[in-house]
Amino acid sequence: MKIYDVGVVGLGVMGKNLSKNIASRGYKVAAFDYFEEVRDKMQVELNDEQDIELFHDIESFTASLKGPKNILMMVQAGQATDLTIDILTPYLGQGDSLIDGGNANFKETIRRNIELSELGINFIGVGISGGEEGALNGPSIMPGGQLDAYQNVESILKDIAAVKNGEPCVTYIGDNGAGHYVKMIHNGIEYADMQLIAEAYSIMKTVLNMSHEEMSSIFEQWNQTELNSYLIEITSHILIYKENGEYLVEKIMDKAGQKGTGKWTAIDSLELGIPSTVISESVYARCISSLKDERIKANKLYNFKQNNNIQIDKEQVLDQLRNALYISKICTYAQGFRQMKAAEVEYGWSLPLGDIAKIWREGCIIRAEFLDEITNAFERNNQLDNLLFDDYFKSRIINHESDLREIVKLSIDTKMPIPGFSSSLTYLDQARSEQLSANMIQAQRDYFGAHTYERIDQEGKFHTEWKK
Repeated sequence: MKIYDVGVVGLGVMGKNLSKNIASRGYKVAAFDYFEEVRDKMQVELNDEQDIELFHDIESFTASLKGPKNILMMVQAGQATDLTIDILTPYLGQGDSLIDGGNANFKETIRRNIELSELGINFIGVGISGGEEGALNGPSIMPGGQLDAYQNVESILKDIAAVKNGEPCVTYIGDNGAGHYVKMIHNGIEYADMQLIAEAYSIMKTVLNMSHEEMSSIFEQWNQTELNSYLIEITSHILIYKENGEYLVEKIMDKAGQKGTGKWTAIDSLELGIPSTVISESVYARCISSLKDERIKANKLYNFKQNNNIQIDKEQVLDQLRNALYISKICTYAQGFRQMKAAEVEYGWSLPLGDIAKIWREGCIIRAEFLDEITNAFERNNQLDNLLFDDYFKSRIINHESDLREIVKLSIDTKMPIPGFSSSLTYLDQARSEQLSANMIQAQRDYFGAHTYERIDQEGKFHTEWKK
């Protein structure tokens, strides 16, 4: 009987492509899917050069794996993952590992890790970013779980990962749910990145009245600067793509979908008490976009129109817009990395923040030149609390925050909603304010609820009978 190095359960687009990726690196892959039509479809795509065997039942599939057994699950998050675990567990023993490569909620990963540990089975929650192409050619990989379990599959993960400057884009993130947590933050940042780019497009199109060719050219130019990124690159392509002679992007309904990871990031930030406001606003922007019928009704009720009768210097605005996008990007990543810093304390992890920035430089959706500077920041100070405290990012903010203010002013004058840019500016101003208005809030809380307050001139907690 032939023995295989690793098993893959779930042969959808990601599972299928990861199987091919693993096999292309010289590993023998046993593959299984619950649905016969999915197995048949993959069988047609396989060739003799790919060392992948499709199995039709769990027992023979698991029996074909060398020990300790390592099984990568690429199934839908939630109930389907738990069902798959229940089906596989009877065929696993001490030291075997289940690897969840889906977009699972990190708290569920922690639960599964604890439950399986009691049976002597390891559970690795792996964040995988890069989409269909990345899965096949090299994604960014964020594994979390038992260290010895990770070490059993480290060579495989390094071989299939994307490579940047000779380094594979994978590193051990930490215990139990750490890998899926970092993938969640990655996706939250992705939400904000996409929202900010969409807002820049909206200003170009509506305020600057630019053609699709002009907009595409600008994004292409920006991609040759410090804004270089995968998302900027694909935006330049999207803008000039035509279907039947018409620009396709203008035919797409302005209702943004979401699968939950951005929402999880926002919820976790609230639970930690960390202001990830740009990410949260980007989630809310998708929410309000989905209320299309309500927006149409309100538009008619208020006769609401953008104000385009403003004299502007197009080239100046484009320059301001580029800098505003960069400053807002700093705010987004500052918030995401600050949230991970707080998560270390809350969940008992020690997250390698500098290495996380490194493995996001290639393979994943948010890959960007910008991440080199974050890597450098943590190399300068591995205890850095906030990217805003790094000298490089400080200098960029000081030099260009006026451009962000001008873009926000322009949006107000033209009635152009830009929640991403606006929340970035508000965050900057709040984060750097020695004195905020929260003293009034504390006084109000003490007035109606006797919640007490602290003073700046005395130590201790105080309560006042305000009605006197």
